[in-house]
Amino acid sequence: MASFLIVEARFYAHLNDMLIAGARTALETAGHDVEVLTVPGALEIPGAIAAAVESGQYDGFVALGVVIRGETYHFDIVAGESARAIMALTLDGVPIGNGILTTENETQAIVRADPAQANKGAGAAEAAMALLDIRNRFA
Repeated sequence: MASFLIVEARFYAHLNDMLIAGARTALETAGHDVEVLTVPGALEIPGAIAAAVESGQYDGFVALGVVIRGETYHFDIVAGESARAIMALTLDGVPIGNGILTTENETQAIVRADPAQANKGAGAAEAAMALLDIRNRFA
């Protein structure tokens, strides 16, 4: 059994609730402990994960949030920089499943977040568990 921290950007609460439900179910079904930490937006997720890594309390992480394209360049910055920072942590050996959805509209986000449809929250949790297994294999 491992301990996982779900870090969620609580910008679209109704979408995040679906993502968290999928991730939590996948992790708990596999026998792991789960906690949820809420941050304001996707750009804050990597910093929160980095702080949690320092604490040594968690074995793996699931990053969840939704970034929907708007009329400005802000979408590109948030989507790209959050993914870049998560990838940097992953390359440093931190097992993170990236479930930050980047969509054109809310309809696409609903399909991806809904556990009865694409269930990307569970997919991110499964990725985190796989990376933890790989890290443990080579430890």
